Amino acid sequence: MVEYFIDRYARKAGKNITTVGRKTLRLLESYPWPGNIRELQNVIERSVIVCETANFSVDESWLSQQPPERKAESQLYLSEKVAAQEKEMIDAALQECQGRVSGPSGAAAKLGIARSTLESKIKSLKINKNRFRA
Repeated sequence: MVEYFIDRYARKAGKNITTVGRKTLRLLESYPWPGNIRELQNVIERSVIVCETANFSVDESWLSQQPPERKAESQLYLSEKVAAQEKEMIDAALQECQGRVSGPSGAAAKLGIARSTLESKIKSLKINKNRFRA
């Protein structure tokens, strides 16, 4: 997801970001993302805007300092959170591709997954891909 958003916002800003530092990856992986995918998008977009090198990094102060969730609670909702994040990413890709799933300009290519995998996820997540058609 991180690479997808970096690529998306770097292209939008006309920047060439080629690497993500290990420290940044560890920081992003360890953060609980209470704001889900939208918070991740916002942090990455803001970081891309201020990035002046080809190496992507995130300012730690942009991540809210909330106490970590209890382990039992986070495990209970993990599958729901993953499904919600997956749905948001697929929705964003379908919107960007105007509902097209396959081909070089399709959502599957943008997400880096097989067309059949994306079709399966669209079905299981009950996404109406036709609502994105122009």
